[in-house]
Amino acid sequence: MGKDGKRGKPGKDERGPRKPRVQHVGTVVRTQRVAEHLVRVTLGGPGLAAFEPKEATDQYVKLLFADPALGLTPPYDLDAIRAEHGKDAVPVRRTYTVRAARDGEIDVDFVTHGAEGIAGPWAEAAQPGDLVAFNGPGGAYAPRPGVWQLLAGDESALPAIAAALESMGPDEHGEVLLDVGGPGDEIELQVPAGVRVQWLHRGGAFSPETSRLESAVREVDLPSGAQVFAHGERGVMKALRRYFTDEFGLSRADLSLSAYWAYGRVEDQFQAEKREAIGQIFPEGA
Repeated sequence: MGKDGKRGKPGKDERGPRKPRVQHVGTVVRTQRVAEHLVRVTLGGPGLAAFEPKEATDQYVKLLFADPALGLTPPYDLDAIRAEHGKDAVPVRRTYTVRAARDGEIDVDFVTHGAEGIAGPWAEAAQPGDLVAFNGPGGAYAPRPGVWQLLAGDESALPAIAAALESMGPDEHGEVLLDVGGPGDEIELQVPAGVRVQWLHRGGAFSPETSRLESAVREVDLPSGAQVFAHGERGVMKALRRYFTDEFGLSRADLSLSAYWAYGRVEDQFQAEKREAIGQIFPEGA
């Protein structure tokens, strides 16, 4: 699920008309449990004909989930649904990283926690032939060749970090820090010989007290000119932003950092708070 840090936006008068979102419809081809709390759903079918993958290794899509009680079939006419059933019936969006893209297929990895949430339970129950609509892709980050890399995150960033590692040449160097519940959440990674991977086991579900990511990042001997990709829980990302920019003095051009989720927040609340100070990783105007 990855998006780069803010780099300034044009004013309203400079923006052209917003392009309409293209709605793709993927057909579930197969599913695979790749770790204890990670399910991979492969999407294909004619509904992906207009899907154009990006070069970014953190490319993401916004999946649309409708209320099953309404019996709606994708693609969705969102305006018609709003007019007929009210705004609360409009399908909700959930953002997920495209783990891999091939001709006519994409893999999307879902962190699952049983019946918790919307997208995770959908992925757990998905069967070949099921349909899911989505917009995208977006994304901005990719490792620069010949530049030392620090890749850090929790389970939510694991697909983007794995994709970034696969894009690197065999002679690249760097460090990878992955904050996960335990050994069952580790996956096999394709890693250049000069990149070290540390799995940081919390011993269970995430909490601010058990996360080891910030302390591990602070122990890294980060070289001048490094490129950093750090994504995950909002509170941890705020702490890392202060470290990278305020303490270390890392350039914004060398830092891709954002929150994929927030501890103690449901997805809709987390998304709404992005417009408020509490949800902003970089202070207004930074």
